[in-house]
Order: sequence, then structure tokens, then C-alpha cells
Amino acid sequence: MSVSLVALFAASVACDVAGQLAFKRGADRLPAVSTGVGRFALRLMAEPWLIAGLMIYAIEFLVWTRILALVPLAIAFPVASLNILGVTVASHLWLGERIAPRQYAGAALVTAGVALVASSL
Repeated sequence: MSVSLVALFAASVACDVAGQLAFKRGADRLPAVSTGVGRFALRLMAEPWLIAGLMIYAIEFLVWTRILALVPLAIAFPVASLNILGVTVASHLWLGERIAPRQYAGAALVTAGVALVASSL
């Protein structure tokens, strides 16, 4: 796998992880829907963390499109699954979420599968 392709995959996974962290922060700041759908919708559209998450995903869209132009989907999609490991670790480090050993084991198994798929490039 070329250095530029590795960089594209790393950028895609990093964008996905950052986007998910932003969406979680934004979702945590929203009022309950029971306070009124209108109020909820206004806050949803104006929440800075959610807007940041959308902007990050717009960047990821560009990166992912480039990856798909270079790599078969049957390889690209499994490699992009590294976001599972990234989100698991990042949610612990930046959000303080508790991660059970089984979750880490599952993320490690996904990573092992990604390594098998990526080795076919």
C-alpha cells in the first residue's frame, strides 16, 4: 500500500473519529425532545458541536471519494472499519467513557481483520 493511500485512510478514519466525538458532544448538549420539538429542532440546528461534526464529515466525504477512486470497495470499506478502534479509544480518552475489556477485545479483532484485508493490496 502506498504512503499516499495510507495517508488517505488515516485521514478518513481520523475524520470519522473526530466527527463522532463532535456529534456525541453536541448530542449531550441538546435538550430533551419532551421540552418541545421546536425548541429541540432549533438547538439541533444551532449546536456548534453538531455543526463541527457535519463539517468534519464533509471533509471525510472528499477523502472517502478519493479512496474509492483508487481502491476496490471490498477492500476500502473493511480498512475504514478501523474507525471502530479509533472511536473506542477516543471515547475513553476524550469523553471519559468506561470501556469494558470485551469492547477492547472486539475492537482488536476488527483491527486484525482489517490487517488481513489490507494485506491483499
